[in-house]
Amino acid sequence: MTVDQSTKDKAQRLRALGSESVLVLPNAWDAGSAAVMAAAGAPAIGTTSGGVAWSLGRGDGERAGRDEMLAAAARIAAAVDVPVTVDIESGYGAAPQEVAKTVTAVVAAGAVGINLEDSKAPGGPLFTPQEQAERITAARAAADAAGLPELVINVRTDVYLFGIGEESGRLADVLDRAAAYAQAGADGIFVPGLLDLAVLGELASRSPLPVNAMAGPGGPSVAELAKAGVRRVSVGTAIAQAAYTAARRSTLELLGSGTFEELAGSLDFSEVDGLFSA
Repeated sequence: MTVDQSTKDKAQRLRALGSESVLVLPNAWDAGSAAVMAAAGAPAIGTTSGGVAWSLGRGDGERAGRDEMLAAAARIAAAVDVPVTVDIESGYGAAPQEVAKTVTAVVAAGAVGINLEDSKAPGGPLFTPQEQAERITAARAAADAAGLPELVINVRTDVYLFGIGEESGRLADVLDRAAAYAQAGADGIFVPGLLDLAVLGELASRSPLPVNAMAGPGGPSVAELAKAGVRRVSVGTAIAQAAYTAARRSTLELLGSGTFEELAGSLDFSEVDGLFSA
């Protein structure tokens, strides 16, 4: 596979963004949402597996298959000029060779980063640190073979999200995983479900990998997370949920009072249409 220089440049840019300051990643679910986010100034975009699956009429948790998800990722990457990192869930297969197959498809789609979960299924159990390390090693080897050794591999651990093990031992578990994942070739560790600033601060100070947090309403701000040492912030399905909420509210108003206040302040048709040159 031949990877063009612009894709390599995007991968290097994604790496630089993660080291220059805290990287804030809005999560897109289709080409339109990605184009709007890029036009709003997003320096890079992450996909959301949940949002992409919903847009395809599926539920989250790998209920949309590899081919469907990667086709959506390709449309997203083609719609914007900024780096795109793809949520590949648990890799669409437990075996390292299945993860490698997914990474090869990610590179072919024009994306320059991945999120790879260590959950075997939604809610757990998790792959052992060694099992996940083998999957990361396969991902890194696949990126190299595909011509994009610069691919950014952000590994998601669901220790806190799914409440794995005793609460008192979760930080140690994540640190053990971070060490194993770093040695296997990961570039960052994503810890959704953890928004305690004190614990995040300790994790960030001790982890061999930069820490990514998933933020949202009621949680710490980007500035607070950055102060705790978090290097990357994303929002998962939250923006997609907000978009679907706007659709619901507008429909209820239209069918109820027959008025259109929920539609006020929307992006102009020509503004949205103008985001697409073809």
